[in-house]
Amino acid sequence: MLTRSSTTDSTTTRTTVAGCVPSSALFHDMLLEEPPRASAPAQARRRAVSMELQAADVCRNCPLMVDCLYAAVVRHDVAGYAGGSTEKQRMRIRRQLEITVDPEDFDTLAGVTGRNRHVDHAEVLRLRNANPKESLEGLAHRLGCSLSTVKRHLHTARKGPTGSGRPAVTPPSRTEVLAAYALVVHGIHVEQAA
Repeated sequence: MLTRSSTTDSTTTRTTVAGCVPSSALFHDMLLEEPPRASAPAQARRRAVSMELQAADVCRNCPLMVDCLYAAVVRHDVAGYAGGSTEKQRMRIRRQLEITVDPEDFDTLAGVTGRNRHVDHAEVLRLRNANPKESLEGLAHRLGCSLSTVKRHLHTARKGPTGSGRPAVTPPSRTEVLAAYALVVHGIHVEQAA
């Protein structure tokens, strides 16, 4: 759920709530989360199309649609309908933008890991940022790795992208995401200013 708070004066705070919140039953329906296959009964396919059109209408009128779309395309690999797009459409948008998004690792976020498992660099940084006051030993325990592994990943991050051996990747702008969205979802080619 997306919300955005803004202060209008020294005492008033206005919170904008995503349009999908009052329509949560629609957005959490299994037909919208996992659309039926072509071999499914026609009635289920028609209902799924109807629900997708309803969801598109909710998103189109949502004040947070652009924020939601950007997050669903660039930051998180979410399931179901989000930001006015289906999972397949977001995959096509990412291909168009030449970006990838790692799926969320809920086991790691919950602190559950397997023994002798490869420790992902981004995973170490994500846990450190989420738990800045936790000791490095505690992070190593949660990750199922040694203290030296955690220290190595943090040291690599401090050296920056050139020290990591990975090229720096600049995420696309909101304008680029919206242009790719217009092309993929609506078939409209949008010229971008150089």
